[in-house]
Amino acid sequence: MTQSANKIDVYLEIGKNKTFAGANDWPGWSRVGRDEESALQALFEYGPRYARVVRSARLGFQSPADASALAVVERLEGNATTDFGALAVAPSSDAKAVDDAELRRLQALLKACWRAFDAAAAAAIGQELRKGPRGGGRELEGIVRHVLDGDVGHLVQLGWKFKQGQEDDLDEELRRTRQAILAGVAAAARGELPARGPRGGVRWMPRYFVRRVAWHVLDHVWEIEDRVM
Repeated sequence: MTQSANKIDVYLEIGKNKTFAGANDWPGWSRVGRDEESALQALFEYGPRYARVVRSARLGFQSPADASALAVVERLEGNATTDFGALAVAPSSDAKAVDDAELRRLQALLKACWRAFDAAAAAAIGQELRKGPRGGGRELEGIVRHVLDGDVGHLVQLGWKFKQGQEDDLDEELRRTRQAILAGVAAAARGELPARGPRGGVRWMPRYFVRRVAWHVLDHVWEIEDRVM
C-alpha cells in the first residue's frame, strides 16, 4: 500500500449533486456528501464503524483521530451514477497490479464485510425497520436480495461467468455468490480474465471490483443498523 506520511490517501469522485470520498487502500470505506467537504467529513465520521468491520481481518486499520488525516490525492469527474448515489469511477490507484499478498488482503477485507453484513442481518430478524427514503424502505429480506443481485451484477462487470440460482435459500445463494466473487477476483488478479468484454466494453479491474463489492455490502450493513427501531 502507498500512503502519504501520517496520512490516509483518499480520492474524490465529484458529480453535479453528490461527491464520494473513498480511501484508496481500504475498499468499502467510501461515503457520499453534497460536496467535497461534507463527503470527507462523512468518511471521517464512518472511520470507527469501518474499523469495527475490518477488525476481524487483523489488517491494522486505525480510524483517524482527525479529519485532517485524510489526504486528497486525486479528484475524478463523476457521472449520472455518482449523482444517483453509487460509486462509478475508479481511482488511478485501482489500476495497480495485485500480487498474491495483496490478493489475500483484499479477500480478507471482503470476508470481513460479509461477516458484518451477516451479523447485521441476523440482529435485525424480527425487528421493525424504520421507514424512509434510504434503500427505498426495503424490508430485511429485500435488502439481502438487493445485495445479492448487486453482487451478481458486479461479477458480470468483472467478466466472471456465474449463473444465479433459482433457490429460495438465501443463505445458500449468498454462499455461492461469495465463492464466485473470491474466485473471480483471484482470476482477475492473475490476469486470467480479458480486459474487455465481447462487445468491447472495459471490464472492471480487480481492485475496483473489490471496492464496489465492499462499498455496496457495507452501505447496506449500515443501512440495516441505522434503520432498526
